[in-house]
Amino acid sequence: MSHDGKVKVGIIGSQFEADIHAASIKIASEHAEVIAVASPTHGNAAAMAKRYGIPRVFTDYREMLKEPDVEMVTIAAPNQLHAQMTADCAQAGKHVVCEKPLAMTIEQCEQMIDVTKEAGVLLLYAEELIFTPKYLKAKEMADGGAFGKVHLVKQSEKHFGPHAPWFWDVNRCGGGALMDLGCHGIAFCYWFLGRPAIQSVYCQMGTYVHADKTQAEDEAYCILEFENGAVGVVEDSWGRRGGMDDRIEVHGSDGVTYANLHMGNALPTYSENGYGYAVEKAPSTKGWSYPVFEELWNYGFPQEMAHFARCVRGKEKPQVTGEDGLVVMKALYAAYASAGEGRKIHLPFAAKGVQKPIDLWFRGPQYRPHLGRK
Repeated sequence: MSHDGKVKVGIIGSQFEADIHAASIKIASEHAEVIAVASPTHGNAAAMAKRYGIPRVFTDYREMLKEPDVEMVTIAAPNQLHAQMTADCAQAGKHVVCEKPLAMTIEQCEQMIDVTKEAGVLLLYAEELIFTPKYLKAKEMADGGAFGKVHLVKQSEKHFGPHAPWFWDVNRCGGGALMDLGCHGIAFCYWFLGRPAIQSVYCQMGTYVHADKTQAEDEAYCILEFENGAVGVVEDSWGRRGGMDDRIEVHGSDGVTYANLHMGNALPTYSENGYGYAVEKAPSTKGWSYPVFEELWNYGFPQEMAHFARCVRGKEKPQVTGEDGLVVMKALYAAYASAGEGRKIHLPFAAKGVQKPIDLWFRGPQYRPHLGRK
């Protein structure tokens, strides 16, 4: 493989997140280019290849891994496939970018870290909040002493549910809103505070809106206690109407900052007729809406992919890795156990033989089916 020039990328997946990967790498085209895409869904990979000018299309990702010039593979597939795909990529000598959450279980995360280390390839954890410009600015100010001693960091992400059907299936996703969105908040608080150990997790969750389509929680509220004395609060919802809402708060002894990812980058708009696209997961553009501009850049996706490409070239040290994904998974285990048992869970915490994190909620003595669940 070449040690110079653009990193040659293959994408596994062809739906929403895979499209974001392709679009982001196109924006970051100085550093990387997508040369192949693989998806078993008939026609999807070919359609995405046409949209982005990707020259090679595969229905089996293992065939794509045989391409000698593919250097880095991004995995945008259902959670239960991450571990095996990572192992296959590593054994083929490909660097791996894996979407959140890293896997379905702690054991799988550990295996992914081990297999990539043994193969001498990078395992890069795709957590874009670490690259979000507005949130990076907040951390820069905090690290510079603007807020004094930070004692509370909050992150919330809320919308009316995921794009792909597999997210609603606990056997493929491993959980609900917490697994899908809470992994962002846990990673964000951990990173923002300088990666102190998580000492305890308390979590409340329930299925309030989407009991007709999932067994998973569609609302979750998590409190994380860190060894440095700070607290992280993570709020997630699949029940919020009106499109995506993503925001943070940072509270310290000498100051505070608030960052709303979308509102500061939006155009307050009223339209009787509606128009094309406003923001991720917004169902309608009639009436009042808040269309954003340069959406992927404001999220941090192109910066993330450019950084990963520079890591492959040895020009930068990875800012977010499989080890970060493992920390998040251990916190997710504790959160689901906390919601199931109705108590604070202290870390380190592990539960052997767990097939998916949400089982820790299902089997807890405090778990009860909510009204409306079938």
